[in-house]
Amino acid sequence: MFETISTAPPDAILGLNEAFQQDQRPEKINLSVGVYRDDSGETPILQCVRAAEQKWLAEQSSKSYLGIEGLTAYRRFVVQLLFGEAVNREHLAVLQTPGGTGGVRLAAEFVATQFAGSRVFVSNPTWANHHAIFNAAGLATVPYRYVNQNRTGLDFAGLCDDLDSQTIPGDAVLLHACCHNPTGVDPTPQQWQQLGELLARRRLLPILDFAYQGFGAGLEEDAEGLRTVLRHCPELLVCSSFSKNFGLYGERVGAMTLVAADQASATACMSQLKCLVRANYSNPPQHGAALVTTIAGDPELSAQWRLELAEMRQRIRHMRQQFVDQMAASGVDRDFSFLLQQRGMFSFSGLNPLQVDRLRSEHAVYIVGSGRINVAGMTAENLPRLCQAVAAVLADA
Repeated sequence: MFETISTAPPDAILGLNEAFQQDQRPEKINLSVGVYRDDSGETPILQCVRAAEQKWLAEQSSKSYLGIEGLTAYRRFVVQLLFGEAVNREHLAVLQTPGGTGGVRLAAEFVATQFAGSRVFVSNPTWANHHAIFNAAGLATVPYRYVNQNRTGLDFAGLCDDLDSQTIPGDAVLLHACCHNPTGVDPTPQQWQQLGELLARRRLLPILDFAYQGFGAGLEEDAEGLRTVLRHCPELLVCSSFSKNFGLYGERVGAMTLVAADQASATACMSQLKCLVRANYSNPPQHGAALVTTIAGDPELSAQWRLELAEMRQRIRHMRQQFVDQMAASGVDRDFSFLLQQRGMFSFSGLNPLQVDRLRSEHAVYIVGSGRINVAGMTAENLPRLCQAVAAVLADA
């Protein structure tokens, strides 16, 4: 039976990382995979996480299963971080999930099983895995315009026109709550306001992917888009992650939060979501969520986490500025200052696929084919060579 199975193409991003690992050139630079790196090029374990791990392991009394919905204290922290006091807790169904990816898949399964025929409108471009997740759940995805013609900023007029003219009531719209992946381009507060009004008027279901809270302007500032949409839309889904802001990539720590218009609807939705989880992964893992809960419940560790998160955010901003400055000093005939308006780990560089391919083949610089750069992969050591390589491919354009 297995002889008839053909080989699947590699994942666009993880496959690129595999190629990087096999590259024998010592000067190679990896700016593809979306993980934070410090200035030594490593993905660090936060000090607050190390301390929380020691504390929790000393106090842990059981390795038993969690409930389907996950740790209660963890879910309370998720709600506080996402909404503050902007939501009625009785209107929520909150489930701990295996990473933000697990949250997106749970949201997809919920929409597919409860709202047959709904389509999911997804920004063009978006995280490469979004289409695969929704399609695997049986949902059709429809692109809406997002970046402008030169791929340096937001095409907000095009975005609104597509959602206004192509959607029907009951369709879902996937939005990146902050630090848009892959472009780093986010709506302004005024544009979020207009988006909320449009979604409510068209009777669309917002699904907000919130993987980078704290990596843009700050924990509270990054939640403003979500909270603005909430003021207009009494029903929405939020898929969140602690992979980035706690550095818990390998622990798979996420959540899926459903906001309903009333308590009865939230209770009914929670029952359906629990059925979906039971038939999928049954219940979530304990370790990573326990670390988050330990940090959130300890004032000293919580303060340390916020400080370490701020340091990561500031390092990304610094490297973004340094890249822009060094490219300006290189004498290339291209202004990269638009990158300073982008936020989070990623930036659309404006490089085309041919230039990306030359960076990889001629200079051992790995970035995604769309031109997306992981700014957090830049270091003081590799930045000069990176800028030289970019300047070289631009000079021959």
